[in-house]
Amino acid sequence: MSVQLVCEKLTKIYGNRKIKALDSVSFSIPSSGIFVLIGRNGSGKTTLVRILATELEPTSGSATINGIDVVKEPQKLREKIAIVPQEARPIPWMTPRQTVLSYLLWRGFSVSEAKRRATESLEKLKLGDYSDTLNRMLSGGLKRKVLVATVLSSEADIIFLDEPTTGLDPISRREFWDVLSEIGKKRFTFLTTHYLEEAEQLADRIGILDCGRLINIGTLDELRHKIRYNYSMKLLSRPPDLEVKDGEVLTGKDGQTRILTVEEEAFRISRELSKEGVKFTINPVSLDDIFFYLVRQESQERGDGSAIGAATE
Repeated sequence: MSVQLVCEKLTKIYGNRKIKALDSVSFSIPSSGIFVLIGRNGSGKTTLVRILATELEPTSGSATINGIDVVKEPQKLREKIAIVPQEARPIPWMTPRQTVLSYLLWRGFSVSEAKRRATESLEKLKLGDYSDTLNRMLSGGLKRKVLVATVLSSEADIIFLDEPTTGLDPISRREFWDVLSEIGKKRFTFLTTHYLEEAEQLADRIGILDCGRLINIGTLDELRHKIRYNYSMKLLSRPPDLEVKDGEVLTGKDGQTRILTVEEEAFRISRELSKEGVKFTINPVSLDDIFFYLVRQESQERGDGSAIGAATE
């Protein structure tokens, strides 16, 4: 029997206002590699992570990880997981070394093993030069890396990272991707992110969450097949007489026009735009395009008429 993460009609309703953060979320994925959950702000990503990490109880539904029920057997699951919550911050008056060391001692490692693991983890995330600097003196990005170094130092089989690269500069973010890729080969990593390029680079599987509902889930190739178009064109302005014969025109809050279309039509439109002097780009369909298309389609089916802008809003 393969080990899996299974959610069945997982629902979370907050308070008297009956705010439904999760709405009957159901899926089953192998608990291996890197799973990346993407979605707009308020889509329910953090709520789902907190439930799976035993920090929050669902209103209804169930979830199991490798056969362990997250509600009925939380202590058993906590022995196998580690998490960096979105709102977490390292203790200001401790150093990165002390932060990681105390965490490992709390998890039951010997002093010598904890010291070894702490040094190794801090070096892996290029924090060696800051090991004995007070956390309060570090930048926001470095503080985030301290938290990630902390959970990566543990022997946890399952790691939850809720938007771990927020606050990191582009170079540090890409360095962190290398670390995550290595970790994903050995441990199941459940990651949420606003950076769709990050999901493209790292994910073995991707889930798209919007308004508490799971819109789609699969590998990047499987998600690409959800839409019939293989090219994406982005226009800074749209000529009033532009006709799209085979494709779909999407307009975001920022006013940018995006056309999803097939190869022959893309070249035809390109010639017309060039004649009109309209600036545009043309690329193979990306995860950003897929996200934009599927979330818009879901919004239309719900009948809420909500426009969406950039996928990372």
